[in-house]
Amino acid sequence: MLFWIVVSLIALAITGLLILALMRGRAGEEPPAAYDLRVYRDQLKEVDRDLARGVIAEEDADRVRAEVSRRILAADAQLKEGGDTGGQPRTVGLIMAALMALVLIGGGLGLYWNIGAPGYADFPLEARIDAAKEKHANRASQADYEADLPPVTPNVPEGDYADLIEKLRQTVADRPDDLQGHQLLARNEANLGNDKAAYIAQGEVLRLKGDDASPNDYVSHAELMISAAQGYVSPEAEASLRSAMERQPGHPIARYYWGLMLIQNDRQDLAFGLWEQLLREGPHDAPWLGPIRANIEQLAWEAGVKFEMPAVEAPALSGPSAEDMQAAGEMSAEDRQEMIRGMVETLSERLATEGGSPEEWARLIGAYGVLGEGERAAAIWAEAQQVFAGNDDAIATVRAGAQSAGVIQ
Repeated sequence: MLFWIVVSLIALAITGLLILALMRGRAGEEPPAAYDLRVYRDQLKEVDRDLARGVIAEEDADRVRAEVSRRILAADAQLKEGGDTGGQPRTVGLIMAALMALVLIGGGLGLYWNIGAPGYADFPLEARIDAAKEKHANRASQADYEADLPPVTPNVPEGDYADLIEKLRQTVADRPDDLQGHQLLARNEANLGNDKAAYIAQGEVLRLKGDDASPNDYVSHAELMISAAQGYVSPEAEASLRSAMERQPGHPIARYYWGLMLIQNDRQDLAFGLWEQLLREGPHDAPWLGPIRANIEQLAWEAGVKFEMPAVEAPALSGPSAEDMQAAGEMSAEDRQEMIRGMVETLSERLATEGGSPEEWARLIGAYGVLGEGERAAAIWAEAQQVFAGNDDAIATVRAGAQSAGVIQ
């Protein structure tokens, strides 16, 4: 209510000043009729001078005097009637004043009624921060949020792969302390889209590793929970992200999801700073930068920050440098094979934890084909289909790598 009173008083004050200026005209300055009188009197004097010089005849002089005198009388009457306003019509002034009041007061309040928030209580910054903290503290748990989601049907494995998955599940159930078994189960359940089973298995990995768990282990656990909750960052996922950043404060994927959590809890101001830093750090082909670029301009607007999207450099595919190639040429066949295998494993680990472009996935599949590891190539091909599901161009690129590796025909 206070807002309406203040705004109405401001509108009334501005309207009153404009109406006063309109009705008074140019008070304090020479009225137009006075200027006209001075001009007409000068014209009478000019007629007398012209007559004295013989420029005009007496009859013409009388006729001009009569016309100028008529105009002097009219201007004098207008000056007396108009006073300081110079004879501005009062009726027209009143009509203009009414229209001005209607536009300024009625139009302004009507516009606010349509695009503003009538009746919305004052919401200062401190109150907004307190509300965000309360929302963050009272948000739904992972289990409660998943319970309200529509069911998701995971992919059903077929053939030998189905038998292998079933055996893996049974083995892990019989051997709950088998670290490698839980790691394999988490990855394969994720490949099938069974995110809940995957994050449960990854949770066991964290339990078994204990203090030796890496930042990537915690990020993988959080990412699987976020995927199972269809993008929602639950308190449990936040705890894993926090553990990852305690071990590696600059972990980019953890910081990306932390920013997402801040957005979901109405702290766009903090999220923008986090995402902008990630955007400027790069690398430009990092998988987390796609959603950041798609949303950061809207995020900046919500945070009240002026932002200009930085230019995007063309991503470069990772691969051996010139020094690597020269060193490989000086190695024995066995050492060269070992070097290649190490580079392939490095690429595989990066794609598994950070993601990558379709070209890199295709390269990895092809590399395993060259190394004669057809089963691993097939597993990467299956994983890539899940990663790029719905992106036909990306699938086509990866399929080319699978074909070159002999995984598919």
